[in-house]
Amino acid sequence: MFKNTLDNKRYYTLNYFYKKTFGMKVFKVALNAGFTCPNRDGTKGYDGCIYCSESGSGDFAGNKNDDLVTQFNNIKNMMLKKWPNAKYIAYFQANSNTYADVNILKEKYESVLNIPGVIGIDIATRPDCFNSEIYDYLEDLNKKTFLTIELGLQSMHEKTLKLINRGHDLKCFENAVKELKKRNIKVVVHIINGLPYETKEDMIETAKYLNRLDIDGIKIHMLYVIKGTKLEDMYLKKPFKILTKEEYRYCYIST
Repeated sequence: MFKNTLDNKRYYTLNYFYKKTFGMKVFKVALNAGFTCPNRDGTKGYDGCIYCSESGSGDFAGNKNDDLVTQFNNIKNMMLKKWPNAKYIAYFQANSNTYADVNILKEKYESVLNIPGVIGIDIATRPDCFNSEIYDYLEDLNKKTFLTIELGLQSMHEKTLKLINRGHDLKCFENAVKELKKRNIKVVVHIINGLPYETKEDMIETAKYLNRLDIDGIKIHMLYVIKGTKLEDMYLKKPFKILTKEEYRYCYIST
């Protein structure tokens, strides 16, 4: 049995961390707050990262046509059938969830804070979607609840960031991590293994780079090609290597 896991995984699992921290099962309720993204609204000159779905990575989030409390309760009630004695973290998942005026962010985030059983807020966003007001507000919010910021990086390699239309560089990412950690805010970083033309060594280098940073966790995604994306067009015109099932398994163990 591996340590730091409840289900014999080879790594320190989020499920184990929540159980250790709160003494009970905790699950995330994925929400769509109706935000957009500077990579999709023309601000950056792109129409999205090449792999991103129409939902802005919120395929399993709530219905954006419903208010946040309705979204939350609908998903929570469904998940409680599996975990009836649990607490909840409101997970702002779809698109870039700090990409708005700070007053709008306050309204969105705090609308779910008072829902019974909510013990924290998890905010997925990009490193280029902050300003001083937002950083200061998040610092205050961190004192009220269990706050985590999930930052998309995907790769440390500048050539890959350009290829996938990320619209920011590594320095921008490092600055966001620095500002958040300066305020004692928990940071989880998203990476994608299997991005076009990256080697095994490239992926391991990204993992080692993140291990040197003052962050609290890594979320590892495995690349898959979604219909209707620019990535699909790229693959159909000039197929690139897709990781095999065994290579995916190796990536999890190695990183």
